[in-house]
Amino acid sequence: MKASILAMVLTVLCVEGVLAQNTAEQEIVNLSKEKWQWMADKNVAKLKDLFDEKSVFVHMGGSWGKEQEINVIGSGGIHYKKADIHEVSVQIIENTAILLNRITLLAVVGGNEVTNPFMVTEVYVKEKGSWKLGSLSFTKLMTP
Repeated sequence: MKASILAMVLTVLCVEGVLAQNTAEQEIVNLSKEKWQWMADKNVAKLKDLFDEKSVFVHMGGSWGKEQEINVIGSGGIHYKKADIHEVSVQIIENTAILLNRITLLAVVGGNEVTNPFMVTEVYVKEKGSWKLGSLSFTKLMTP
């Protein structure tokens, strides 16, 4: 009897853990989609709130921090017009979420419209109950 009650309690706890994990994963997927839209809209106010002060960004042309990324987006130096998302995966490790997006990105860079296939790595850290973007890294794929 005690063993079956213990088994039920453990089952409920495991199910709750899985549901919480799935909820956090979906929250990150949704936040990432919003981020792509904010980038397309050049909504630097929302992006400033999302990007951690210590965040880093890796592009084909270099890497930099939050301030420069906000300036690049706000000035139109890179205009992320549209990210077509083909695949998404999320791994949660304690208060860190790692999201991988396989995308086709339509952007304007240096006045030229370009389309590139990327695997984008996004790292989010949960601080004081909210997710902050810690890293955004683009890896150009050789095949679409």
